Amino acid sequence: MRVVACPQCGSEVAWKGNPVRPFCSQRCRLIDLGAWLDEQYTIPAPLEDESADVEERPPGPARGSKNGDES
Repeated sequence: MRVVACPQCGSEVAWKGNPVRPFCSQRCRLIDLGAWLDEQYTIPAPLEDESADVEERPPGPARGSKNGDES
C-alpha cells in the first residue's frame, strides 16, 4: 500500500481509497484551498511580458499565389 505525507500537516495517509488525497482530511484540504484563495502561494519573480519579445514582421505575399504571380 502506498503511503504519502499530507502536504498540509505532514501526517502519513494511504493514497488508495482516500477521497481527499493527497490530503489526510477535508480540513487540511480546505486549509490549502484557503491559502490559494488568499494568494499565499505566489511566484517569487515577476512574469516577463512575452508580447515584447515578438518582432513585427511585414506581411508576406498573398496566399494562393506562387512566386508572387497572381493568375
